[in-house]
Amino acid sequence: MSFIAVVMALLIEQARPMAPGNRLHALMRAWAGWSTRNFDAGQAAHAWLAWSLAVGVPSVLVLAVYWSLNVWLGWPAALAWSVAVLYATLGFRQFSSHFTQIREALANSDETLARDLLANWRQMDVRDLPRSEVLRSAMAHSVIAAHRHVFGVLAFFSLLAVFGLGPAGAVLYRASEFLARFWRDETQTRFQPVSQQTQDAAGLAWDLLDWVPARITAVSFAVVGSFEDAMEAWRRHLSEPDQGNDALILAATSGAVNIRLTSVGPGRAQPDAAEDSAPAGLPSEDQVAASGAGQTPELAHLAVIVGLVWRTVVMWVVLLALLTLARLLG
Repeated sequence: MSFIAVVMALLIEQARPMAPGNRLHALMRAWAGWSTRNFDAGQAAHAWLAWSLAVGVPSVLVLAVYWSLNVWLGWPAALAWSVAVLYATLGFRQFSSHFTQIREALANSDETLARDLLANWRQMDVRDLPRSEVLRSAMAHSVIAAHRHVFGVLAFFSLLAVFGLGPAGAVLYRASEFLARFWRDETQTRFQPVSQQTQDAAGLAWDLLDWVPARITAVSFAVVGSFEDAMEAWRRHLSEPDQGNDALILAATSGAVNIRLTSVGPGRAQPDAAEDSAPAGLPSEDQVAASGAGQTPELAHLAVIVGLVWRTVVMWVVLLALLTLARLLG
């Protein structure tokens, strides 16, 4: 049933993607705001209470509906509910428009527009970045977005569905990612500050929940790309100071496609997607070569990243189909 739900959700999302700022996202933002207004008192215990409510209530509600439909109306109703939930949490079209617009701007040699689009997407100042760094940042952010919107959701959904939890895993994963990002941005740009304790709790919870999905995504990219080079890049990453799950994905992806997706500075590689501001300096060619990070990004490499992502999608669909077949035959 997981295979059918995933395929149907992806097909529906491709045909009719959810609009930005839709009611569901607005409802989640309102719920997150209510949780902090009522439970964020600036202490660690209150921070975890706010996070648990903000993430746990939607996840438990989705699970309760799934179990109720399965018991009272049978598996077709539970399947329809899983498709609806996956449609809301899973999909390329939630981020791919940014990537497509930047690619078209660069293809038309309109670097000013490409920088404006990237700045709007990344919420950072990129006016001083050269063309190669604009390409690198766009590709790196797209890889991380693909992980968070597609492969991470697939991994968490599949893992929890094995234990009969239906689509609750998809909601738990996406809600955790949303809160870590929303509460940080809310503090920086809105009128309702979120305490540092609550931001830290959300960030820590997200890092823990994403630990396994991030490594599954990294292995998936390695399988459909250059496996040996991806594993070598992974090993090089382990020798660097801890940079989080995003940096691991970018390191493995860089090796899989032999394209530099990290900003290389003296002594270490910085993960693009984990930064909130433009890099202070650009790497020299010697530093890039020494890092083993791959080729300098070019326009043609955008298609390489797209191909890598789609091959990974096909691999996931085939894997889920085989697992479903094995379950039916077993």
